[in-house]
This record gives sequence, structure tokens and C-alpha cells, in this order.
Amino acid sequence: MNGVWRAAGLGGCIVLVAGCASQPNTFTFTADLPPGFAYVATVYYVPAKGETCTVKNRDNIAPTFNREWRTQYQPDAEITIRRTRNGCPLVIRRIELDINASYGKTRGDFGGDSANVAFRDELEEQYQRTFSDSGESTFFGECQWWFRTAGASRRIVKILDCKKTNAQGELGKGRPFSAYTLDQLPGKVVKMKITLAKKERPAIGDTWVKVPNGWKRCLGDNFEDQYAFCYGNYKDFSGFQMPDGRQCTIYPGCTE
Repeated sequence: MNGVWRAAGLGGCIVLVAGCASQPNTFTFTADLPPGFAYVATVYYVPAKGETCTVKNRDNIAPTFNREWRTQYQPDAEITIRRTRNGCPLVIRRIELDINASYGKTRGDFGGDSANVAFRDELEEQYQRTFSDSGESTFFGECQWWFRTAGASRRIVKILDCKKTNAQGELGKGRPFSAYTLDQLPGKVVKMKITLAKKERPAIGDTWVKVPNGWKRCLGDNFEDQYAFCYGNYKDFSGFQMPDGRQCTIYPGCTE
């Protein structure tokens, strides 16, 4: 060798005279979420590029992290990049994310929206995110609560709406999203950072009236009117019930 090392690429590792220094087959997905929020991640795999094999869905079940998000939530998930099923080499294709948050104590008092992370062999530069020197890449989003009333008691229920943002918090179109190439992933950290909008808004137009200290619910034809649109009547309002059972006349402060 005359003191010269020779190196060659082989299967994603570097082969030296001393052997092969292989890369890890995992990366970490994590999230920085507002209090009371949690994510559920479902990971999907497809045959690697150039493979002609197929695997039935029952043999390629998508792993799910934080399925029991209410009671067993963990922010960090170790994600496998490549795996083999029935002799077929598979690679990660996407992570589908459910962003969930509770606003009351009953099981149905929660809202949810979605986010996605995609993985490809190659990406156009404009879609590919970079990693910091510490090996972390962050994508961003903002969620907002939309409120409405439902049922005979006009009980407050909420809808969670999440949009992607840039690092400065400027809203974009669509849900939170990011994309990476497979060779970026080994040993790295992908983080989803979600903030919560300071103000909530009505889920349905022309049903609430903005007043200096909150929102008042239009009465409609009568209290039994489930739609209760304002239709220009901004004088007759109704009470409503908070998720915790309080009877209120203004949202969110309850009493005027």
C-alpha cells in the first residue's frame, strides 16, 4: 500500500483496509409542542429504488408511535430508515402525523389536525431541508383553536386548525410539512416545532359578534335554533355552556 489508504463506497459505508464504518439505520423524530399537545406518528415503507418485489400490507404494517397519546406520550421516536419484509428491501416513504390537543376533561373534548414528512432518494433543492452542525433539522407550524356551539345546551366545542409557517412564524399554505432525502437521515434529528395562536376565532361565520372583551353568541330564531346565524341581528344573544360546565354569556371570559 506504500502508506496510502484506499477507500471505496459499498452499500452506504466507507470501506478501508481496516474494514467498514457503517452508518446507523435510524434517525430521531421529535416535536416541540404547546402544553397539552401531542403527536401520533405513523411510518410507511415502500420497496427501495430499483427493487421489483412487492409486500402485502399485512406484512408491511406501518409502525405507530404515541398511539396512546393521552396517557403514554413520548416526544422522541426512533425511526428505522430501511427494513426488509419477506426478503424485500424497504425504505421509509413518509410519516403521517396527527397533532392532537385536549381542551376539556371528557374524552371527546379534543381537536386534531395533520402534518406530514416525506422521504425520497432525490429532491429538488427548493424542497430539501438542511441540517445544522449538530445534526438537527426543524420544520414549523402554527395551530389555532376554532370555537363553536353544539347541541341543545349550546356547549362550546373546538376545532384545531394547523398551518405550516417559516422560522419567523409567517403562515404558509397547507399543513406543516417537510421533506428529506434518505442519505440525509442516518443518526440525525428531525423536529416539528408547533406554536399556538394567541387568539381563537369562530369556526362558523356570522354566528358570533366581536365585542371589546370577547365574543357573544347570536341567539338566532330562538335558543333551540341550532344554526343561530346572526343575519344582521347584533342585539339578541344567548348564553352557552363551557366544556367545564359553566354557563356563560361571553367567550372566552365567560362573564362580561
